[in-house]
Amino acid sequence: MENDACGVDAIQAVAGCSVGKGNLILHDLGKHAYTFIDRKYNRAIRLVQRPEPVVQQIDPVASVLREKVMGGTATPAEQQEFNERQTRVIDNILKLPVEELFIIKEVKPEIPVRAKIFASVKCSSCGEMVAEHRARVRDGKFICIPCSGEYGRGW
Repeated sequence: MENDACGVDAIQAVAGCSVGKGNLILHDLGKHAYTFIDRKYNRAIRLVQRPEPVVQQIDPVASVLREKVMGGTATPAEQQEFNERQTRVIDNILKLPVEELFIIKEVKPEIPVRAKIFASVKCSSCGEMVAEHRARVRDGKFICIPCSGEYGRGW
């Protein structure tokens, strides 16, 4: 994933991947771009959202109402109209061929290493458990990042 937007939720639901499983990797670059890797066959595709706003093409009024709703300036009637239009827009988007929503490219996969399971250690300050590879060491004892304070050279 190249963003932290709501599309990530859909990908998790449809593809069954998650950060916790280690098969969803988030690079928050602010792009609506998604790379799917097939480890078994060493191949990948990258989907990039087309720059043309699909919603505007389907229903320009919904786009105008969306700005009002998200900006908190919509009247109750505009809010209701937006909700009704948004439902129709979503139904129409779901019927579109994927090529109309995304630019699809086959790409050379950069296959990440499989997720590792790290031991947990107890923070000597707060007593909470922390993954060993994220812990700091102070006076020979493990300490979690929030308890460690500044951990640098001070500049």
